[in-house]
Amino acid sequence: MKRVLLVDPDEAFGNVLQEVLGEAGYSINQVPNPQAAVKEINSGETDIILLNLECGKENAPHFLLRAAADLPFAPPIISFGWGKHSASALQLFQDGAVDFLEQPLDVQELRFAINRACRRADMGRELAAAQRMLCSNRVDGLLGNSKPMERVNDVIHKVAGVGTTVLITGESGTGKEVVANGIHRLSARASKPFVAFSVCSFPDTLIDDELFGHERGAFTGANQSRRGRFEEANGGTIFIDEIGDLALPLQAKLLRVLQERTVLRLGSNAPHALDVRVLCATNRNLEQMVREGTFREDLYFRISVVKIQMPTLRDRAGDIPLLAEFFLRMFAKVHKKQQRNMSPGFLGALSRHTWPGNVRELQNVIERSVVLANGHERLGVDDLPAELQGLGVSDELPKGSFHEAVRAFKGELVRSALAMHNGNKLKAARELGISRCYLHRLLNQLSAPDAGEAEAELQEKDVLDRLEEDDSAENIAPTGAFRAAARIA
Repeated sequence: MKRVLLVDPDEAFGNVLQEVLGEAGYSINQVPNPQAAVKEINSGETDIILLNLECGKENAPHFLLRAAADLPFAPPIISFGWGKHSASALQLFQDGAVDFLEQPLDVQELRFAINRACRRADMGRELAAAQRMLCSNRVDGLLGNSKPMERVNDVIHKVAGVGTTVLITGESGTGKEVVANGIHRLSARASKPFVAFSVCSFPDTLIDDELFGHERGAFTGANQSRRGRFEEANGGTIFIDEIGDLALPLQAKLLRVLQERTVLRLGSNAPHALDVRVLCATNRNLEQMVREGTFREDLYFRISVVKIQMPTLRDRAGDIPLLAEFFLRMFAKVHKKQQRNMSPGFLGALSRHTWPGNVRELQNVIERSVVLANGHERLGVDDLPAELQGLGVSDELPKGSFHEAVRAFKGELVRSALAMHNGNKLKAARELGISRCYLHRLLNQLSAPDAGEAEAELQEKDVLDRLEEDDSAENIAPTGAFRAAARIA
Protein backbone atom coordinates (compact mmCIF):
# COMPACT_ATOMS: atom_id res chain seq x y z
CA MET A 1 0.00 0.00 0.00
CA LYS A 2 1.39 3.39 -1.01
CA ARG A 3 1.56 6.03 1.74
CA VAL A 4 0.36 9.51 0.81
CA LEU A 5 1.26 12.47 3.02
CA LEU A 6 -1.47 15.11 2.75
CA VAL A 7 -0.29 18.59 3.80
CA ASP A 8 -3.59 20.35 4.51
CA PRO A 9 -5.17 21.70 7.74
CA ASP A 10 -8.72 20.65 6.74
CA GLU A 11 -9.37 17.31 8.46
CA ALA A 12 -12.72 16.86 6.71
CA PHE A 13 -10.97 17.10 3.36
CA GLY A 14 -8.48 14.46 4.49
CA ASN A 15 -11.33 12.11 5.39
CA VAL A 16 -12.89 12.57 1.96
CA LEU A 17 -9.57 11.89 0.23
CA GLN A 18 -9.08 8.75 2.31
CA GLU A 19 -12.40 7.42 1.05
CA VAL A 20 -11.56 8.36 -2.55
CA LEU A 21 -8.00 7.01 -2.59
CA GLY A 22 -8.42 4.15 -0.17
CA GLU A 23 -10.22 2.13 -2.84
CA ALA A 24 -7.15 2.45 -5.08
CA GLY A 25 -4.78 1.13 -2.41
CA TYR A 26 -3.48 4.40 -0.92
CA SER A 27 -3.20 5.28 2.77
CA ILE A 28 -3.57 8.96 3.79
CA ASN A 29 -1.43 10.46 6.56
CA GLN A 30 -2.46 14.10 7.15
CA VAL A 31 -0.41 16.94 8.65
CA PRO A 32 -1.52 20.60 8.93
CA ASN A 33 1.53 22.44 7.54
CA PRO A 34 4.86 22.03 5.67
CA GLN A 35 6.90 22.19 8.88
CA ALA A 36 5.12 19.10 10.21
CA ALA A 37 5.49 17.46 6.79
CA VAL A 38 9.29 17.76 6.95
CA LYS A 39 9.35 15.71 10.17
CA GLU A 40 7.22 13.02 8.52
CA ILE A 41 9.31 12.68 5.36
CA ASN A 42 12.49 12.51 7.44
CA SER A 43 11.11 9.34 9.00
CA GLY A 44 11.11 7.66 5.57
CA GLU A 45 7.49 6.51 5.84
CA THR A 46 6.16 8.56 2.91
CA ASP A 47 5.84 7.55 -0.76
CA ILE A 48 4.24 10.72 -2.14
CA ILE A 49 3.24 14.20 -0.91
CA LEU A 50 0.02 16.09 -1.69
CA LEU A 51 0.59 19.76 -0.85
CA ASN A 52 -2.15 22.36 -0.49
CA LEU A 53 -0.73 25.70 -1.64
CA GLU A 54 -3.01 27.60 0.76
CA CYS A 55 -1.60 26.08 3.95
CA GLY A 56 1.13 27.83 5.90
CA LYS A 57 2.75 31.14 5.05
CA GLU A 58 3.26 32.46 1.55
CA ASN A 59 6.65 30.75 1.05
CA ALA A 60 5.71 27.55 2.91
CA PRO A 61 5.40 25.37 -0.22
CA HIS A 62 8.90 26.38 -1.30
CA PHE A 63 10.18 25.58 2.19
CA LEU A 64 8.88 22.02 1.85
CA LEU A 65 10.32 21.62 -1.64
CA ARG A 66 13.75 22.76 -0.49
CA ALA A 67 13.67 20.46 2.53
CA ALA A 68 12.65 17.48 0.39
CA ALA A 69 15.37 18.22 -2.18
CA ASP A 70 18.04 17.68 0.50
CA LEU A 71 16.91 14.10 1.15
CA PRO A 72 18.60 11.16 -0.64
CA PHE A 73 15.26 9.71 -1.82
CA ALA A 74 12.75 12.54 -1.53
CA PRO A 75 9.12 11.56 -2.22
CA PRO A 76 7.61 13.35 -5.24
CA ILE A 77 5.40 16.35 -4.47
CA ILE A 78 2.05 17.06 -6.14
CA SER A 79 0.68 20.51 -5.32
CA PHE A 80 -2.94 21.61 -5.61
CA GLY A 81 -4.96 24.78 -5.14
CA TRP A 82 -7.57 27.09 -6.63
CA GLY A 83 -7.12 28.95 -9.88
CA LYS A 84 -5.68 32.02 -8.16
CA HIS A 85 -2.49 29.97 -7.49
CA SER A 86 -1.75 29.47 -11.21
CA ALA A 87 1.36 31.65 -11.30
CA SER A 88 2.93 30.18 -8.16
CA ALA A 89 2.10 26.64 -9.36
CA LEU A 90 4.17 27.14 -12.49
CA GLN A 91 7.09 28.33 -10.38
CA LEU A 92 6.76 25.24 -8.19
CA PHE A 93 7.35 23.07 -11.25
CA GLN A 94 10.72 24.72 -11.66
CA ASP A 95 11.48 24.19 -7.96
CA GLY A 96 10.85 20.44 -8.14
CA ALA A 97 7.11 19.69 -7.84
CA VAL A 98 6.09 16.93 -10.25
CA ASP A 99 2.49 18.02 -10.86
CA PHE A 100 -0.17 20.62 -10.06
CA LEU A 101 -3.90 19.95 -9.81
CA GLU A 102 -6.56 22.60 -9.67
CA GLN A 103 -9.48 22.49 -7.25
CA PRO A 104 -12.06 21.10 -7.26
CA LEU A 105 -9.96 17.97 -7.72
CA ASP A 106 -10.96 15.59 -10.48
CA VAL A 107 -10.76 12.07 -8.99
CA GLN A 108 -9.45 10.47 -12.20
CA GLU A 109 -6.83 13.16 -12.69
CA LEU A 110 -5.77 12.84 -9.05
CA ARG A 111 -5.31 9.08 -9.33
CA PHE A 112 -3.47 9.47 -12.63
CA ALA A 113 -1.11 12.07 -11.13
CA ILE A 114 -0.41 9.92 -8.06
CA ASN A 115 0.20 6.79 -10.14
CA ARG A 116 2.60 8.66 -12.40
CA ALA A 117 4.48 10.18 -9.44
CA CYS A 118 4.74 6.77 -7.75
CA ARG A 119 6.21 5.24 -10.90
CA ARG A 120 8.77 8.04 -10.97
CA ALA A 121 9.69 7.43 -7.32
CA ASP A 122 9.95 3.67 -7.90
CA MET A 123 12.28 4.29 -10.83
CA GLY A 124 14.55 6.38 -8.63
CA ARG A 125 14.70 3.70 -5.95
CA GLU A 126 15.34 0.96 -8.53
CA LEU A 127 18.13 3.03 -10.07
CA ALA A 128 19.79 3.49 -6.68
CA ALA A 129 19.44 -0.22 -5.88
CA ALA A 130 20.88 -1.12 -9.27
CA GLN A 131 23.86 1.15 -8.71
CA ARG A 132 24.54 -0.48 -5.33
CA MET A 133 24.28 -3.94 -6.89
CA LEU A 134 26.58 -2.97 -9.74
CA CYS A 135 29.27 -1.99 -7.28
CA SER A 136 29.28 -5.41 -5.60
CA ASN A 137 28.22 -8.02 -8.17
CA ARG A 138 28.94 -6.67 -11.64
CA VAL A 139 31.66 -6.88 -14.23
CA ASP A 140 33.48 -3.57 -14.14
CA GLY A 141 32.17 -1.35 -16.94
CA LEU A 142 29.25 -3.63 -17.84
CA LEU A 143 26.24 -1.56 -16.74
CA GLY A 144 22.68 -2.82 -16.69
CA ASN A 145 20.27 -4.82 -14.54
CA SER A 146 17.90 -6.03 -17.26
CA LYS A 147 17.28 -9.76 -17.86
CA PRO A 148 19.52 -9.91 -20.98
CA MET A 149 22.40 -8.30 -19.08
CA GLU A 150 21.82 -10.60 -16.12
CA ARG A 151 22.38 -13.55 -18.46
CA VAL A 152 25.54 -12.00 -19.94
CA ASN A 153 26.90 -11.29 -16.46
CA ASP A 154 26.18 -14.85 -15.37
CA VAL A 155 28.01 -16.40 -18.36
CA ILE A 156 31.02 -14.12 -17.85
CA HIS A 157 31.42 -15.29 -14.25
CA LYS A 158 31.10 -18.94 -15.34
CA VAL A 159 33.68 -18.83 -18.15
CA ALA A 160 36.19 -16.47 -16.51
CA GLY A 161 37.78 -19.20 -14.42
CA VAL A 162 38.41 -21.61 -17.32
CA GLY A 163 40.68 -21.30 -20.34
CA THR A 164 38.22 -22.03 -23.13
CA THR A 165 37.80 -19.82 -26.20
CA VAL A 166 34.79 -17.49 -26.23
CA LEU A 167 32.99 -15.92 -29.19
CA ILE A 168 31.20 -12.65 -28.37
CA THR A 169 28.58 -11.63 -30.94
CA GLY A 170 26.32 -8.61 -31.29
CA GLU A 171 25.79 -5.33 -33.10
CA SER A 172 28.44 -2.62 -33.12
CA GLY A 173 28.43 -0.55 -29.95
CA THR A 174 26.93 -3.20 -27.65
CA GLY A 175 30.07 -3.56 -25.51
CA LYS A 176 31.80 -6.70 -26.82
CA GLU A 177 35.28 -5.51 -25.83
CA VAL A 178 33.98 -4.61 -22.36
CA VAL A 179 32.86 -8.22 -21.96
CA ALA A 180 36.24 -9.52 -23.13
CA ASN A 181 37.99 -7.22 -20.67
CA GLY A 182 35.68 -8.41 -17.91
CA ILE A 183 36.45 -12.07 -18.61
CA HIS A 184 40.18 -11.33 -18.48
CA ARG A 185 39.99 -9.34 -15.23
CA LEU A 186 38.00 -12.07 -13.49
CA SER A 187 40.36 -14.84 -14.65
CA ALA A 188 43.62 -16.14 -13.18
CA ARG A 189 45.37 -14.27 -16.02
CA ALA A 190 44.26 -10.84 -14.72
CA SER A 191 47.82 -9.82 -13.79
CA LYS A 192 49.07 -10.71 -17.28
CA PRO A 193 48.65 -8.70 -20.53
CA PHE A 194 45.30 -8.12 -22.23
CA VAL A 195 45.96 -7.42 -25.90
CA ALA A 196 43.12 -6.20 -28.14
CA PHE A 197 43.38 -6.41 -31.93
CA SER A 198 40.77 -5.30 -34.48
CA VAL A 199 40.95 -7.00 -37.88
CA CYS A 200 39.30 -4.00 -39.54
CA SER A 201 42.06 -1.66 -38.38
CA PHE A 202 44.67 -3.14 -40.77
CA PRO A 203 44.78 -4.19 -44.43
CA ASP A 204 45.10 -7.93 -45.10
CA THR A 205 48.76 -7.52 -46.10
CA LEU A 206 49.69 -6.31 -42.62
CA ILE A 207 47.49 -8.52 -40.42
CA ASP A 208 49.86 -11.51 -40.69
CA ASP A 209 52.76 -9.41 -39.40
CA GLU A 210 50.65 -7.72 -36.72
CA LEU A 211 49.33 -10.99 -35.28
CA PHE A 212 52.26 -13.34 -35.70
CA GLY A 213 55.35 -11.08 -36.04
CA HIS A 214 58.42 -11.47 -38.28
CA GLU A 215 62.12 -12.23 -38.26
CA ARG A 216 64.84 -9.89 -39.40
CA GLY A 217 65.16 -9.92 -43.18
CA ALA A 218 61.75 -11.57 -43.70
CA PHE A 219 60.87 -8.82 -46.19
CA THR A 220 62.25 -5.53 -47.48
CA GLY A 221 62.60 -3.10 -44.59
CA ALA A 222 62.51 -5.80 -41.87
CA ASN A 223 65.72 -4.63 -40.17
CA GLN A 224 65.00 -6.39 -36.89
CA SER A 225 62.82 -9.12 -35.46
CA ARG A 226 59.38 -8.17 -34.16
CA ARG A 227 56.96 -9.98 -31.88
CA GLY A 228 53.33 -10.18 -32.98
CA ARG A 229 50.22 -9.62 -30.84
CA PHE A 230 50.03 -13.28 -29.87
CA GLU A 231 53.51 -13.23 -28.34
CA GLU A 232 52.81 -9.90 -26.64
CA ALA A 233 49.79 -11.54 -24.97
CA ASN A 234 51.74 -14.61 -23.84
CA GLY A 235 50.54 -15.67 -20.40
CA GLY A 236 47.49 -13.44 -20.72
CA THR A 237 44.57 -12.91 -23.10
CA ILE A 238 44.29 -11.83 -26.72
CA PHE A 239 41.02 -10.34 -27.96
CA ILE A 240 40.48 -10.48 -31.74
CA ASP A 241 37.66 -8.14 -32.74
CA GLU A 242 35.74 -8.37 -36.06
CA ILE A 243 37.09 -11.85 -36.73
CA GLY A 244 34.47 -12.32 -39.43
CA ASP A 245 36.50 -9.96 -41.63
CA LEU A 246 39.63 -12.13 -41.49
CA ALA A 247 40.73 -13.38 -44.94
CA LEU A 248 40.61 -17.16 -45.59
CA PRO A 249 44.42 -17.67 -45.78
CA LEU A 250 44.82 -15.95 -42.40
CA GLN A 251 41.95 -18.01 -40.99
CA ALA A 252 43.97 -21.15 -41.79
CA LYS A 253 47.05 -19.77 -40.00
CA LEU A 254 45.00 -18.70 -36.97
CA LEU A 255 43.47 -22.18 -36.77
CA ARG A 256 46.95 -23.72 -36.69
CA VAL A 257 47.99 -21.38 -33.87
CA LEU A 258 44.94 -22.40 -31.84
CA GLN A 259 45.52 -26.10 -32.45
CA GLU A 260 49.30 -26.24 -31.97
CA ARG A 261 49.57 -23.53 -29.30
CA THR A 262 52.60 -22.20 -31.15
CA VAL A 263 53.19 -19.23 -33.43
CA LEU A 264 55.44 -19.10 -36.47
CA ARG A 265 56.83 -15.67 -37.33
CA LEU A 266 57.23 -14.56 -40.93
CA GLY A 267 60.61 -15.67 -42.24
CA SER A 268 61.14 -18.24 -39.49
CA ASN A 269 61.01 -22.06 -39.28
CA ALA A 270 61.23 -22.15 -35.48
CA PRO A 271 57.79 -22.01 -33.74
CA HIS A 272 57.43 -20.11 -30.47
CA ALA A 273 55.36 -21.77 -27.72
CA LEU A 274 52.28 -19.87 -26.53
CA ASP A 275 50.14 -19.80 -23.42
CA VAL A 276 47.36 -17.45 -24.50
CA ARG A 277 43.64 -17.40 -23.99
CA VAL A 278 41.78 -16.36 -27.14
CA LEU A 279 38.57 -14.31 -27.11
CA CYS A 280 36.93 -13.30 -30.40
CA ALA A 281 34.12 -10.98 -31.37
CA THR A 282 32.10 -10.16 -34.46
CA ASN A 283 28.96 -8.33 -35.56
CA ARG A 284 28.55 -10.68 -38.53
CA ASN A 285 26.63 -13.96 -38.83
CA LEU A 286 29.43 -16.54 -38.86
CA GLU A 287 27.05 -19.48 -39.30
CA GLN A 288 25.78 -17.93 -42.53
CA MET A 289 29.34 -17.23 -43.64
CA VAL A 290 30.24 -20.88 -43.02
CA ARG A 291 27.36 -21.96 -45.26
CA GLU A 292 28.50 -19.49 -47.93
CA GLY A 293 32.10 -20.72 -47.71
CA THR A 294 33.58 -17.38 -46.60
CA PHE A 295 34.49 -18.56 -43.10
CA ARG A 296 36.15 -21.86 -42.19
CA GLU A 297 33.87 -24.25 -40.37
CA ASP A 298 36.70 -25.82 -38.36
CA LEU A 299 37.84 -22.38 -37.17
CA TYR A 300 34.28 -21.45 -36.26
CA PHE A 301 33.92 -24.48 -34.00
CA ARG A 302 37.36 -23.82 -32.51
CA ILE A 303 36.60 -20.21 -31.46
CA SER A 304 32.96 -20.68 -30.39
CA VAL A 305 33.22 -23.23 -27.58
CA VAL A 306 31.23 -20.69 -25.55
CA LYS A 307 29.15 -17.99 -27.24
CA ILE A 308 27.95 -14.77 -25.62
CA GLN A 309 25.27 -12.84 -27.53
CA MET A 310 25.29 -9.16 -26.57
CA PRO A 311 21.78 -7.63 -26.50
CA THR A 312 21.08 -4.41 -28.36
CA LEU A 313 20.12 -1.32 -26.40
CA ARG A 314 16.63 -1.68 -27.90
CA ASP A 315 16.35 -5.09 -26.21
CA ARG A 316 17.28 -3.65 -22.81
CA ALA A 317 15.65 -0.24 -22.88
CA GLY A 318 15.13 -0.44 -19.11
CA ASP A 319 18.89 0.05 -18.67
CA ILE A 320 18.88 3.42 -20.49
CA PRO A 321 18.33 5.60 -17.35
CA LEU A 322 21.14 3.80 -15.52
CA LEU A 323 23.55 4.09 -18.45
CA ALA A 324 22.62 7.73 -19.07
CA GLU A 325 23.18 8.61 -15.40
CA PHE A 326 26.58 6.90 -15.45
CA PHE A 327 27.72 8.68 -18.62
CA LEU A 328 26.32 11.99 -17.35
CA ARG A 329 28.43 11.89 -14.21
CA MET A 330 31.48 10.57 -16.03
CA PHE A 331 31.52 13.29 -18.71
CA ALA A 332 30.69 16.06 -16.26
CA LYS A 333 33.85 15.06 -14.39
CA VAL A 334 35.94 14.59 -17.55
CA HIS A 335 34.97 17.96 -19.05
CA LYS A 336 34.83 19.76 -15.66
CA LYS A 337 31.19 20.67 -16.13
CA GLN A 338 28.45 21.24 -13.55
CA GLN A 339 26.80 18.06 -12.32
CA ARG A 340 23.23 18.10 -13.68
CA ASN A 341 20.18 15.90 -13.45
CA MET A 342 18.04 14.82 -16.40
CA SER A 343 14.55 16.17 -16.89
CA PRO A 344 11.61 13.78 -17.51
CA GLY A 345 11.41 15.04 -21.09
CA PHE A 346 15.11 14.32 -21.64
CA LEU A 347 14.82 10.78 -20.25
CA GLY A 348 11.59 10.19 -22.18
CA ALA A 349 13.32 11.02 -25.46
CA LEU A 350 16.21 8.67 -24.64
CA SER A 351 13.76 5.86 -23.86
CA ARG A 352 11.87 6.32 -27.14
CA HIS A 353 14.89 6.40 -29.46
CA THR A 354 15.74 3.14 -31.29
CA TRP A 355 19.54 3.50 -30.80
CA PRO A 356 20.98 1.93 -33.96
CA GLY A 357 24.46 2.70 -32.56
CA ASN A 358 23.58 1.07 -29.22
CA VAL A 359 25.49 2.02 -26.05
CA ARG A 360 28.22 3.80 -28.02
CA GLU A 361 25.60 6.11 -29.56
CA LEU A 362 24.03 6.79 -26.15
CA GLN A 363 27.46 7.64 -24.77
CA ASN A 364 28.00 10.06 -27.65
CA VAL A 365 24.62 11.76 -27.10
CA ILE A 366 25.19 12.23 -23.36
CA GLU A 367 28.69 13.62 -23.88
CA ARG A 368 27.39 16.08 -26.48
CA SER A 369 24.58 17.16 -24.14
CA VAL A 370 26.98 17.70 -21.24
CA VAL A 371 29.38 19.77 -23.35
CA LEU A 372 26.75 21.93 -25.07
CA ALA A 373 24.17 22.22 -22.25
CA ASN A 374 22.76 25.63 -21.40
CA GLY A 375 23.04 27.14 -17.92
CA HIS A 376 19.97 25.50 -16.38
CA GLU A 377 20.27 22.87 -13.65
CA ARG A 378 18.72 19.98 -15.58
CA LEU A 379 19.41 18.60 -19.04
CA GLY A 380 16.27 19.24 -21.08
CA VAL A 381 14.91 18.20 -24.44
CA ASP A 382 16.59 21.21 -26.06
CA ASP A 383 19.99 19.81 -25.06
CA LEU A 384 19.48 16.71 -27.21
CA PRO A 385 20.47 16.37 -30.88
CA ALA A 386 17.76 17.55 -33.28
CA GLU A 387 16.79 14.02 -34.31
CA LEU A 388 15.91 13.13 -30.69
CA GLN A 389 14.14 16.32 -29.63
CA GLY A 390 10.85 15.30 -31.24
CA LEU A 391 10.72 12.13 -29.12
CA GLY A 392 10.40 13.90 -25.74
CA VAL A 393 7.77 15.96 -23.99
CA SER A 394 8.91 19.58 -23.74
CA ASP A 395 10.39 20.64 -20.41
CA GLU A 396 9.48 24.29 -20.91
CA LEU A 397 6.60 25.69 -18.90
CA PRO A 398 3.67 26.42 -21.22
CA LYS A 399 2.78 30.06 -21.79
CA GLY A 400 -0.56 31.76 -21.19
CA SER A 401 -3.11 31.38 -18.40
CA PHE A 402 -3.09 28.42 -16.04
CA HIS A 403 -5.94 26.67 -17.88
CA GLU A 404 -4.13 27.14 -21.18
CA ALA A 405 -0.86 25.86 -19.70
CA VAL A 406 -2.43 22.71 -18.23
CA ARG A 407 -4.35 22.12 -21.45
CA ALA A 408 -1.15 22.43 -23.52
CA PHE A 409 0.76 20.07 -21.22
CA LYS A 410 -1.98 17.44 -21.37
CA GLY A 411 -2.08 17.76 -25.13
CA GLU A 412 1.66 17.22 -25.42
CA LEU A 413 1.55 14.13 -23.21
CA VAL A 414 -1.31 12.61 -25.20
CA ARG A 415 0.24 13.41 -28.60
CA SER A 416 3.58 11.96 -27.51
CA ALA A 417 1.97 8.69 -26.35
CA LEU A 418 -0.13 8.38 -29.52
CA ALA A 419 2.87 9.07 -31.74
CA MET A 420 4.96 6.47 -29.93
CA HIS A 421 2.30 3.80 -30.55
CA ASN A 422 1.34 4.88 -34.11
CA GLY A 423 -2.06 6.20 -33.07
CA ASN A 424 -3.13 3.09 -31.12
CA LYS A 425 -5.31 4.55 -28.37
CA LEU A 426 -5.33 1.44 -26.21
CA LYS A 427 -1.52 1.24 -26.10
CA ALA A 428 -1.26 5.00 -25.62
CA ALA A 429 -3.64 4.82 -22.63
CA ARG A 430 -1.51 2.06 -21.09
CA GLU A 431 1.62 4.14 -21.65
CA LEU A 432 0.01 7.07 -19.80
CA GLY A 433 -1.35 4.85 -17.03
CA ILE A 434 -4.99 5.77 -17.68
CA SER A 435 -8.05 4.00 -19.01
CA ARG A 436 -9.00 4.15 -22.68
CA CYS A 437 -12.25 5.91 -21.75
CA TYR A 438 -10.33 8.63 -19.92
CA LEU A 439 -8.04 9.03 -22.92
CA HIS A 440 -11.10 9.59 -25.14
CA ARG A 441 -12.36 12.13 -22.63
CA LEU A 442 -9.01 13.94 -22.72
CA LEU A 443 -9.04 13.99 -26.53
CA ASN A 444 -12.53 15.48 -26.51
CA GLN A 445 -11.54 18.11 -23.94
CA LEU A 446 -8.44 19.04 -25.90
CA SER A 447 -10.40 19.51 -29.10
CA ALA A 448 -13.15 21.60 -27.44
CA PRO A 449 -14.10 22.04 -23.75
CA ASP A 450 -17.47 20.43 -23.12
CA ALA A 451 -20.40 21.81 -21.16
CA GLY A 452 -19.38 19.78 -18.12
CA GLU A 453 -16.09 21.63 -17.87
CA ALA A 454 -17.76 25.01 -18.19
CA GLU A 455 -20.27 24.11 -15.52
CA ALA A 456 -17.50 22.93 -13.18
CA GLU A 457 -15.66 26.21 -13.63
CA LEU A 458 -18.83 28.18 -12.80
CA GLN A 459 -19.39 26.10 -9.66
CA GLU A 460 -15.78 26.65 -8.61
CA LYS A 461 -16.05 30.40 -9.21
CA ASP A 462 -19.21 30.54 -7.09
CA VAL A 463 -17.46 28.76 -4.19
CA LEU A 464 -14.43 31.05 -4.43
CA ASP A 465 -16.60 34.20 -4.56
CA ARG A 466 -18.46 33.16 -1.42
CA LEU A 467 -15.22 32.28 0.40
CA GLU A 468 -13.61 35.61 -0.47
CA GLU A 469 -16.66 37.73 0.49
CA ASP A 470 -16.48 36.98 4.19
CA ASP A 471 -14.82 33.89 5.63
CA SER A 472 -16.04 34.82 9.12
CA ALA A 473 -19.75 35.06 8.24
CA GLU A 474 -21.40 31.80 9.13
CA ASN A 475 -24.38 32.52 6.90
CA ILE A 476 -22.08 32.73 3.84
CA ALA A 477 -18.94 30.66 4.49
CA PRO A 478 -19.31 26.94 3.69
CA THR A 479 -19.34 24.45 6.54
CA GLY A 480 -16.39 22.06 6.91
CA ALA A 481 -18.26 19.20 5.26
CA PHE A 482 -19.44 21.38 2.35
CA ARG A 483 -15.96 22.85 1.91
CA ALA A 484 -14.37 19.39 1.78
CA ALA A 485 -16.96 18.09 -0.70
CA ALA A 486 -16.61 21.17 -2.89
CA ARG A 487 -12.86 20.57 -3.24
CA ILE A 488 -13.38 17.24 -5.03
CA ALA A 489 -15.28 17.22 -8.29
